[in-house]
Amino acid sequence: MRFKQLHTSSLCLLPNRTRIHAQSAAPPRRNTSDFFRSPTTKSLPEPRTKKVTDSDIVKCNIAITTHMRNGQCDVALRLFNSMPRKTTVSYNTMISGYLSNGSFKLAHQLFDEMPLKDLVTCNIMISGYIKNKNILAARQLFDEMPVKDVVSWNAILSGYAQNGLVDEARRVFHLMPEKNEISWNGILAAYVQNGRIEEARRLFESKERWSVVSWNCLMSGYLKKKRLEEARQIFDRMPIRDEVSWNTVITCYAQNGRMEEARKLFEESPIRDVFTWTAMVSGYIQNGQLHEARRIFDEMPEKNAISWNAMIAGYVQSKNINLAGELFESMPCRNVSSWNTMITGYAQSGDIARARNLFDRMPHRDCISWAAIIAGYAQNGDSEEALQMFIAMKRDGERLNRSAFTCVLSTCADIAAFELGKQIHGRVVKAGYEFGCYVGNALLAMYCRCGSIDEAYNVFKRIEDKDVVSWNTIIIGYARHGFGEEALKHFESMKRACIRPDEVTMVGVLSACSHTGLVERGRYYFNSMSQDYGIVANSKHYTCMIDLLGRAGRLDDAQNLMRSMPFEPDAATWGALLGASRIHGNTLLGEKAAEMIFALEPWNSGMYVLLSNLYASSGRWVDVRKMRSKMRDTGVNKVPGYSWVEVQNNIHTFSVGDSNHAESDGIYALLEELDSRMKRDGYVSATKLVLHDVEEEEKQHMLKCHSEKLAVAYGIMKIPSGRPVRVFKNLRVCEDCHTAIKHIAKIVGRLIILRDPNRFHHFKDGVCNCGDYW
Repeated sequence: MRFKQLHTSSLCLLPNRTRIHAQSAAPPRRNTSDFFRSPTTKSLPEPRTKKVTDSDIVKCNIAITTHMRNGQCDVALRLFNSMPRKTTVSYNTMISGYLSNGSFKLAHQLFDEMPLKDLVTCNIMISGYIKNKNILAARQLFDEMPVKDVVSWNAILSGYAQNGLVDEARRVFHLMPEKNEISWNGILAAYVQNGRIEEARRLFESKERWSVVSWNCLMSGYLKKKRLEEARQIFDRMPIRDEVSWNTVITCYAQNGRMEEARKLFEESPIRDVFTWTAMVSGYIQNGQLHEARRIFDEMPEKNAISWNAMIAGYVQSKNINLAGELFESMPCRNVSSWNTMITGYAQSGDIARARNLFDRMPHRDCISWAAIIAGYAQNGDSEEALQMFIAMKRDGERLNRSAFTCVLSTCADIAAFELGKQIHGRVVKAGYEFGCYVGNALLAMYCRCGSIDEAYNVFKRIEDKDVVSWNTIIIGYARHGFGEEALKHFESMKRACIRPDEVTMVGVLSACSHTGLVERGRYYFNSMSQDYGIVANSKHYTCMIDLLGRAGRLDDAQNLMRSMPFEPDAATWGALLGASRIHGNTLLGEKAAEMIFALEPWNSGMYVLLSNLYASSGRWVDVRKMRSKMRDTGVNKVPGYSWVEVQNNIHTFSVGDSNHAESDGIYALLEELDSRMKRDGYVSATKLVLHDVEEEEKQHMLKCHSEKLAVAYGIMKIPSGRPVRVFKNLRVCEDCHTAIKHIAKIVGRLIILRDPNRFHHFKDGVCNCGDYW
């Protein structure tokens, strides 16, 4: 077998006792001398120039070590290549240096080229494989080694433990011909780190003498599982305690809200270092006792950056940004975390200008700094600036982290920047974050909200560890896109995956039933919330049910459900009833619902418009004028409707009758052509929806210039055929535009996706997936 190529595909991960035990194994495929020597090189070449002393080589090796420690790999390599004679130590120093600097490929290449390998070389490479998460290759190299020492065994034991393969680590431990303290601590840590605390305890009791490191390890295992009483028993039994022992137990009591015990231990501790004091400060902060935290902070004999940052973060979390700022300005040892905390604090308090000022003043930024300022702009509604900062981050050469990707994807979702979102998706894939839950959920939400439910589903499938947010996002996504049955199928899959539904899940499920008209299934799920999942229905769940019953024409049932609510209906609940009244022409009920909404939210212009629509459809123009007067008298301004479409990474926005666009002439010419073809196809303008008492012809002209029609026309002009036209609107799509776009989709043979505040409409071949039920 040639040593240069390691094949791991056929290696058995669960080795039998014969393979692993070198002393009793069958003879290796090559003898010991062959293993440590290249097949073509029997000895290191003798130099042809003047003799190089051992002292010269030692000096070179020391210099290589120094360069590697300083991260100067290229300098170390030049020195290594210039050496007239290289020893095994020279190679080992280079390989170890590459590994410590994260250059695994270069280390592996040099390992393959090395003419003579010794035990140290192989131990270094085993550790390198393990650090590179290639336990199979590490095991193969381990099995091929004709000579192993305790370092070799400990390295492979540690590799299995770090990869969660506790049973394999245990087999290695039992087969070790010699064990030292590191071996015992290694298997103990494997049990603890993987949550197998009972096995850790049995192992611990099987041996009489343990180091303080082992006692701390076992205690921390109990603390991680919040078994504080058993952890305290371990602490009390410890023959020797160090700073780690005291700090660990004090921190855990503090983090679990047991500040009295933490304070008592703090006062008893014979060893108080800066970490002990900081643990108390953090504990009081986490438990909302900011005054006590500040008292301890002021008494600290020594403070480090962590102490200052903890106190500043406490003020930020409690929304006391002024005190946080004062502390920050007086801080003598600021680090990048200090700046990041304050940037986040100012952004969360709405002072994005001060956040940006701090960001610009930073002596050094990291990826968290960029993510904080991007998130700040996004949270304060400045999506354009958030995207500009993301672009600047890339130009600055800063590595994009999960937070930055998540923030910018959320921003793309907010403004429906689909094309930009897709480009960022490509960068997510290159960065290796696609399969993670954190960024994966942001990608999933972006595609759902940008109108591409198919691509959303593809992302959902690739998320490796789906959490409740992943499931909620895909369920709500399908519901908003009008695919109620798909939403409910995913809900059933979620339950089979043993993910417990929460309040948000049930809002998505009930919305799916509402958008699809599944009244009885909606009732079943509503009743199952408390029975099956212990979820108490809130106003959102009741609003979904009232909307479901109202849309289906069961207005009496909707009113009865509203009367049975354990709390007073809010404006959204009355709004659902008003919307149902408009759909079914029940003016009396609509007026009652509107009256309640005006009392709760007199500024809600959308409800005035809904009631005006109801009056207009009944021909009650006097009442329409009264509604206008009432809005004027109460100072309520109607929210202007606008629609937008993304073309080649640019957002094009339109309002009703808009003539400001650079290509307005072409847009209106296309609309005139489409209008003629639509009429031949049977389209009739729904002029009853115009809230003005004007001539029929003028009503038709007003309907023709609605913002969504302008955006659809521009999308057809500019977006290549074969790709969907995605249009977004800030207000509910009107009935006439809904009918017109069905005809347009059929005439031009395109898929047109329109999103309004309530849902997505997918128009294709003259029909909409909502079935005209929205």
